[in-house]
Amino acid sequence: MSNVLLIEDDATIRTSLTRGLRDRGHAVSSASAALDGLRLAVEERPDLIVLDLGLPDLDGLDLLRMLRAVSRIPVIVATARDGDAEMVRLLDAGADDYVVKPFSAAQLDARIRAVLRRAGESRTDSSVTVGGLRVDPRTREASLDGAPLDLSPKEFDLLHYLAARPGEVITKRELLTHVWQIPYGGADKTVDVHLSWLRRKLGETSSEPRYLQTVRGVGVRLAAPV
Repeated sequence: MSNVLLIEDDATIRTSLTRGLRDRGHAVSSASAALDGLRLAVEERPDLIVLDLGLPDLDGLDLLRMLRAVSRIPVIVATARDGDAEMVRLLDAGADDYVVKPFSAAQLDARIRAVLRRAGESRTDSSVTVGGLRVDPRTREASLDGAPLDLSPKEFDLLHYLAARPGEVITKRELLTHVWQIPYGGADKTVDVHLSWLRRKLGETSSEPRYLQTVRGVGVRLAAPV
């Protein structure tokens, strides 16, 4: 049984989804406003959050960013906005998946099980060491020469994906697919920005790389300094 936090302002939808998810074996708590949802997320530490975007006190996308600043709890966004640009924004902000309204409790249950399955698989990964760099996906901690690195959730995901394939050239499209779950192009700038932030925290630059080496026109690889 999983503990699900449902943040949804529509009472009818909230009641229907709560009943449907409980019938499928989930424990469900709920909030009708963003700040109440944030408080419950911090206090209750649910296994997963279902987040509606149209909240009365705060835009759901802003709440998603606030959640990602303090937690890696998986988040499924429920939205009526189905454009590609909107989906990219949501995934880029840290959503693990999304469902487009209207949807049933059965559809949501399937999404929840898939997201939690992926989360469970990632927690069983072993730590990776490349030179003086150590990345542990179980604790989501990384260190360089013994000193901890202060990484955002997405910076950690990017670093772990590259470190798990030392010396392998990874394309931006592959990074978008596996780190951001965006199975198409058009967001290369996102990868470039996060690589730049990672380089800064690793104490290097694109002109003087140590671990992150750009292969022009192909992608990037992470390897121990020579």
